[in-house]
Amino acid sequence: MNRTRLGEWGVLVLVWLGLVALFGTLADHFLSATTLTTVAGRLPALSVIAAGMTLVIIAGGVDLSVGSVMALSGAVLGVAIVQWGWPLAAAIPVAILTGALAGLGTGLLTVGLRIPSFLVTLGSLEICRGLTYAVCDSRTLFIGAAIRPLAQPIPLLGIPPTVPVALAVVIAAQAILSRTIFGRHLVAIGANEPAVRLAGIDTAVPRVAVFVLSGALAGLAAVFASARLGSADPNAGAGLELAAIAAVVIGGTSLSGGSGSVVGSLLGVLVIATLEAGLAQLGASEPLKRMVTGGAIIAAVAADALRRRWEAPRG
Repeated sequence: MNRTRLGEWGVLVLVWLGLVALFGTLADHFLSATTLTTVAGRLPALSVIAAGMTLVIIAGGVDLSVGSVMALSGAVLGVAIVQWGWPLAAAIPVAILTGALAGLGTGLLTVGLRIPSFLVTLGSLEICRGLTYAVCDSRTLFIGAAIRPLAQPIPLLGIPPTVPVALAVVIAAQAILSRTIFGRHLVAIGANEPAVRLAGIDTAVPRVAVFVLSGALAGLAAVFASARLGSADPNAGAGLELAAIAAVVIGGTSLSGGSGSVVGSLLGVLVIATLEAGLAQLGASEPLKRMVTGGAIIAAVAADALRRRWEAPRG
């Protein structure tokens, strides 16, 4: 691991600690078990979606459909358990497969027709949301006891099983990015795809695969979200793609592709979750929270642009 990357992670940790100190001073009950539970509950679903988003962005794309794919996967999970009577162990793979198939469709359209991914995924966002309403008849499906084991704290640890699973996914995604040929190809494609093609490397398969992976992780996020709520909500994940992109950019991944890290995105998720919890504690309105999050994204993008300009003459 290079020192630059470790330095970026260190800065993010300091930013997070600064937010904790700030909100701890401004809000009387911020430093409490309730706030910790709120932040921890937000982490699993957003972390795995941000992990997938990181890989997509590093490869030079973007996936705006992850929130709707998560909702669709959650609806399939709910229907499988509630209406079909499937056990949780059988319903979870189906939910993940649903997300993977949605990602496969996005990847094939993006690569096969050479359409910018933001246009394809913008359309997928609406298609998947419409399918979600159709699957669950526009109603929230109460799952209840069938999914409760995933939400109950692990003895002695005090956290639900979704948290260590999400951390394992982040570690695996970081290992894929930094220690596999597939990961190196993603970085190279995002940095300079024409050069990769000239080197005789097929760029189509990695570009499609990364959308499949993003979709599958959105399906896993649906399982986490459903476990937390005890139900499958057709409106789940609305706006989640923006939170994921914010976390990824704050975590140091360049929107132009070619560089970034999944661990950095996890720290970005922690910053976003803490920021949202702190603003809620202060009684901030929804418009103000959105403006603050948007400002954080712009600041992160501006910082990345300035860093690239600074490094360009030295490259």
